[in-house]
Amino acid sequence: MSESLSCTLPLRRWQGDRGTYHLVTITGKAAEAIAAHALMHRLEFGTQRGFGSVKVMASVGRTIWKTSVFPQREKSEWVLLVSKKVMRAEDLAEGDPVQLELELL
Repeated sequence: MSESLSCTLPLRRWQGDRGTYHLVTITGKAAEAIAAHALMHRLEFGTQRGFGSVKVMASVGRTIWKTSVFPQREKSEWVLLVSKKVMRAEDLAEGDPVQLELELL
């Protein structure tokens, strides 16, 4: 059973020690749904994935890729990294609204 989520979020830039990353931060009802999915996975399999992440199939425009979302702030927010390849394919820049579709795996 997989669950699908849709949301439009701003693309943010984050500067880390190892480079610059672009990401979207998922909050609200979508974040709650991801947290519930993570909890069900942990209850079903007895373990959680690395860093508490959840596998997803993400799509932005016509670009689809398999990745993970990572919890922030005690799972009230989740972060999805957006690669340069996706940004180029969809002509995205920092601050652009990103129409995101996630299938929780």
